[in-house]
Amino acid sequence: MGADNRRKQGPGTVRPIRYMGDPVLRTECDPVRAFDADLKRLIDDMFASMYANDGAGLAANQIGVSLQAFVYDCADDEGTPHVGHVLNPVLVAADGELLDDDEGCLSLPGLRFPTPRHAHAVVEGVDMTGKPVRVEGTGYFARCLQHECGHLKGRLYVDTLKGEARKDALRAVRTATWAH
Repeated sequence: MGADNRRKQGPGTVRPIRYMGDPVLRTECDPVRAFDADLKRLIDDMFASMYANDGAGLAANQIGVSLQAFVYDCADDEGTPHVGHVLNPVLVAADGELLDDDEGCLSLPGLRFPTPRHAHAVVEGVDMTGKPVRVEGTGYFARCLQHECGHLKGRLYVDTLKGEARKDALRAVRTATWAH
């Protein structure tokens, strides 16, 4: 996406992104139970790490923390920006048309493959204070919500691919320099 006005310098520290092959990405994350200063620091670090790597979303396990948390900063199909975080998220709806659009992931840098996702998604969870949140998205934002919820269950977007697209993706992963 390049530099734009959504890349804000915040209080967080950039942490290294974990790549496919790291076991933390394949393990279902634990629920957030402590709503404290450490959690706020984690959310700040997740935003800083996402922005530093030009991402639209980031799950906690992508920086090595096995907690059910993700952050996002992306637009929906109307171009409306959405910025926030969800803890202990549940994907309560993924419906509407199934769209095959290119998708990438910070944990598989440089790779993009047509990935089927629903055009509409709803996620429910809590924020860093424990207050309930409900996030609804369409288009690219719906894709982001589905993608991040998958991470927290130990799945990567390439797991949703089928046929030749899956073969192409796994071949690309095997030859990627970061995979070694």
